Amino acid sequence: MRRVLSVLLLLLTMLAFGAAPASAVAPQEVIVEDTAGVLDANTLLPALEDIDFREPTTVAVYTYNGSKEANINEDVLNFARAEHPEWISGDGQKWADGLFIFALDPVGRHTGTYFGEDRKIPLDQQEDIREEVNDLFREAQWTDGTIAAVEEAAERINRPWYASPVFIGASAVGGAAVLAGAGTAVGLRRRRGTKNAALLKTADAAYSSVTRDLDATEVDARTIPADSTYGAKVLEQYRTFMTRYAKATQQNNAAHDLTAKDLRKRSSTAVIEEYADTATELDGLDDVIADTNSLLNKAPGWERAWDRQISPFNEDLDRLDDLLQSETGEKDSATAAALTAFRTRVRQDLRSWAAELSEGSISPETALDRLRSARGELSDLLRNHSETVIAGYAKNEKERELLRNAFEQDGARRPGRRDGYRPGILDTVFPYYAFYSVATFNTDLENGTAEISSVRSDTSSTTGYGSSGGSFSGSGSSGSF
Repeated sequence: MRRVLSVLLLLLTMLAFGAAPASAVAPQEVIVEDTAGVLDANTLLPALEDIDFREPTTVAVYTYNGSKEANINEDVLNFARAEHPEWISGDGQKWADGLFIFALDPVGRHTGTYFGEDRKIPLDQQEDIREEVNDLFREAQWTDGTIAAVEEAAERINRPWYASPVFIGASAVGGAAVLAGAGTAVGLRRRRGTKNAALLKTADAAYSSVTRDLDATEVDARTIPADSTYGAKVLEQYRTFMTRYAKATQQNNAAHDLTAKDLRKRSSTAVIEEYADTATELDGLDDVIADTNSLLNKAPGWERAWDRQISPFNEDLDRLDDLLQSETGEKDSATAAALTAFRTRVRQDLRSWAAELSEGSISPETALDRLRSARGELSDLLRNHSETVIAGYAKNEKERELLRNAFEQDGARRPGRRDGYRPGILDTVFPYYAFYSVATFNTDLENGTAEISSVRSDTSSTTGYGSSGGSFSGSGSSGSF
């Protein structure tokens, strides 16, 4: 018995400290071909370059916009033949040695994993990689999902027999499993640390902006007409401004007390997120206070304040083209025609309102009333169109319910202030769910169709390379998310 325990201890020691040579090697090269334009290179590249493989490995990431019917294996092979022949072996039949390719089609909702002959892993492990990260892709977290997929692949490529979950489970149920999971945990902590550091930088920028403008914000608030409906509502928000600023200061101190090691902990994420939420909300509010003062008093520069109220609306109207021309947009429907007609009319109205404001024939309050009415009309038209989309996409009552539930989430989700959202006067005066935007509609549609696709999709892997693949038989497979 003592001898058996000694052998197990030796094997676990090998697992913990790495008996195989070159057990922690950074990628030999990282190649990113983001033709779909969905990845954040500033986050992706450092994260991929920091992943440890057991042997020098070239990591290639390829994204493209395909379709649900596409064979991603065939598409990746065709791309490699045209753009990266070095990814293919000299005889043209396999993937090149030392290579790992991760492919993503965010439109067709497919992922693929491909391996050089000296890096290939069993099919079930290829499926495991994709299953581990599919939830991230279903939430459209393209960059995080890609990083996680490469980390999962690095865990499995060239893994020695004694590091396999089967051996670990048979030899030392608890302790060995902890050792096996250590690599993944390290990767998760590293990624969390990078994200927390980036979010802290965003929060600091917002907090500094608010601090810099404190005196100007107070002056602006003092001169907002309190007898205006919009002015009075904005002043209500200002009354708690300094209290919220004091809270942001405390959160700033707490966030900066965190060490680099602390940033990798899950508990630190909540601290930084609360700080970022408070700081970015205040940064938006002080801009609204300034614009309310300028516009309602028609002070010098009021034109720019008005432009800031209508620019997000105009940008949202621009998104109608992407919505209606999409595969699920139902562009030939009556509700789509109503949206297009509304856009043409309201853009003419916006130009007229600006001219009337300038010549003084309408008041700023009237202009804001008209903008409120227009945004409300767009909200109603989008909700009508959602019923058209549901009828066209869903195949049964269950799918209709899934998609309808996705669209109904718009009233329960606050806009992401940390994601570039800048509130206007109307967004501050009215509840955040008062208006439905094209951007939110697109998000709801994407989430709903993704959920339906996951229900429809077959979880088994696709391994063939299609009619154009010829005799190519490189190791790899794909699946849907």
